[in-house]
Amino acid sequence: MSAEREALVARYLSVRAATEALAEPLSPEDQQLQSMPDASPTKWHRAHTSWFFEEFLLTPSGREPVNPRYRYLFNSYYDAVGPRHARPRRGILSRPTCDEVTAYRRTVDGRMLELLGGADAPALEKLRPLVELGLAHEEQHQELILTDILHAFSESPLLPALRAPASRPRLEPKPAEPVAFVEHPGGLVTIGAADDSGFHFDNEGPRHRVFLEPFALASRPISVAEVRAFIEAGGYQTPGLWLAEGFEHARAQGREAPARFRLEGSRAVVFGVDGEREAQGDEPACHLTYYEADALARFLGGRLPTEFEWEHAAARSDPALGNFRESGALRPLPGGALFGDVWSWTSSAYAPHPGFRPAAGAVGEYNGKFMVSQLVLRGGSCFTPAGHVRASYRNFWPPGTSFQMSGARVARSLG
Repeated sequence: MSAEREALVARYLSVRAATEALAEPLSPEDQQLQSMPDASPTKWHRAHTSWFFEEFLLTPSGREPVNPRYRYLFNSYYDAVGPRHARPRRGILSRPTCDEVTAYRRTVDGRMLELLGGADAPALEKLRPLVELGLAHEEQHQELILTDILHAFSESPLLPALRAPASRPRLEPKPAEPVAFVEHPGGLVTIGAADDSGFHFDNEGPRHRVFLEPFALASRPISVAEVRAFIEAGGYQTPGLWLAEGFEHARAQGREAPARFRLEGSRAVVFGVDGEREAQGDEPACHLTYYEADALARFLGGRLPTEFEWEHAAARSDPALGNFRESGALRPLPGGALFGDVWSWTSSAYAPHPGFRPAAGAVGEYNGKFMVSQLVLRGGSCFTPAGHVRASYRNFWPPGTSFQMSGARVARSLG
């Protein structure tokens, strides 16, 4: 086996095993939960990521589908593929069972290994882009497995912990880091992923130039202590700090604090994979909506950065320094890395870069069709797999989203 083929097969097996490791602590009942229309059951994530390889790699290569009905059940949003089961109703799919989904995954894996092992060098190079896309897609769903089950558990009166106490790592406290602002002179800068820069999603390109006015970016994300100050200063009752739509959203939701965050006297209590715990004041705040992030930035004397400011600031940062899923923390930690801990809301609408063209066929629906009514987030989170994100990586969610590991970093204009 060539080194290139061996590396691709090893990566395939590693990513697929990581999905199963995330699901392993969950009972079949847990894996069935769908707590809201924007979330999906763990079992569905496991099946859908297998369907992706079957639909876009195995079926075109002549393999018969494992079960023809899965094409309807586990298609997410690919209209070119055909009709699909409605997203808000994924939680009613008691069949196939968890065991049947496990068998489906094993069958797909076996067929994928046959496909990759039997392809000659030219065929393997043709398959590689779709395999890499499928693996990056599965890594996105790994993060969703965590965010979706965490939301479901937060809705339970029992507030169960996802992780057993014995498996929780010991986290050494770090000294609090005062916020500083790193200045950037701006000017004409280059944004986006280059064609020859290795795997990236289509929405990260094309590479193009943007003019930036001088700006400064906070050395760390907005902290729990700063959220506490905002709450105690009456921030949720002060319309002048909010966009009008954001203030109405917070009022309609009865929001007096970010999701899964409450004050108990001197304690800030949050809910995460370890159940309820007291948050430290210097750890990054998470589960912020865009509206809350925008209001907090204004309260703190600044604004949210544009996605281009964020990318320019991050271009010379090493993503490996961030707190990602592999650290085992599975929660934001104090520190100043631009990558990891919490996704950073930006003020930029999710729109195509100049010259963007989606790929032909159903796979072209992956990103481009969602470029409306959403905001861009950057940098990854403590739930994101290490190596998954880069400076040009663009995440996107509607502004009212709070179940993701979303935070923010304050920017200021200079001059």
